[in-house]
Amino acid sequence: MQKILTSIAGVIACLLVSSVVNAQQPASPRPRVLAFFTAGGELDHVLFAQQAMRAFAARAAEDGYTFAATTEWEDLNDANLRTVRLVIWLNDMPRTPAQRQAFERYMTGGGAWLGFHVSGFGNNAWPWFTEFMGGSRFTASNWPSLPARVNVDDGEHQIVKGVPPTFVAPINEWYSWTPSPRLNPEVKVLLTLDQSNFPLGVKNTLNGGDIPVAWTNTKYRMVYLNYGHGNRIYSTPILPAMIDNSVRFLLAPPK
Repeated sequence: MQKILTSIAGVIACLLVSSVVNAQQPASPRPRVLAFFTAGGELDHVLFAQQAMRAFAARAAEDGYTFAATTEWEDLNDANLRTVRLVIWLNDMPRTPAQRQAFERYMTGGGAWLGFHVSGFGNNAWPWFTEFMGGSRFTASNWPSLPARVNVDDGEHQIVKGVPPTFVAPINEWYSWTPSPRLNPEVKVLLTLDQSNFPLGVKNTLNGGDIPVAWTNTKYRMVYLNYGHGNRIYSTPILPAMIDNSVRFLLAPPK
């Protein structure tokens, strides 16, 4: 009996020591998510950015990250990005060579990016970004903004987990791209406009073709979502769920 009691006492002592050691270990810092936005410009882009920032701030603790947002695009620099796990562009893109070059270094060094709507435009002065987007450039859009039916391309992908195979997305200005990003073998298309939408628009019309509206270039840790126009994106649960899935996907350790 004495030996048994001694053994039990030894186990308890080990557990107590283990508990003390574990208690002394500092908690791992939560990954830092930093969103960039522009407060001026097109009102519908600003409205989306405001809603998205509130949603990210509300989700951050539950999903295990810290969230901050800034209008200071000069913060897109090497020193600041060193501690950022995920960069989000809500309604704009970097305008100076220094900002663009810092972003290139960040992404080629293993950083992660989530971009919405107009943030995918790019321009002729930044060919790297065109390659980053899968080799595609914006070519046209519908107007006025309208709801549209979209189809899920790969229901097994984490970003569209729980998303219906086809659904009507809220009012948005939808973009077409040349060439289609689908033609790039490194691009994984997630959502595509359904052909039943066409012609889509009144003043400006999308008349058909292959128009992806969400994809990832697997060469990088990036996700682009075409939606981000107006205050209706968060009016139904499907698109916000995709946004949250995208954040989790991009914050997950690389495989």
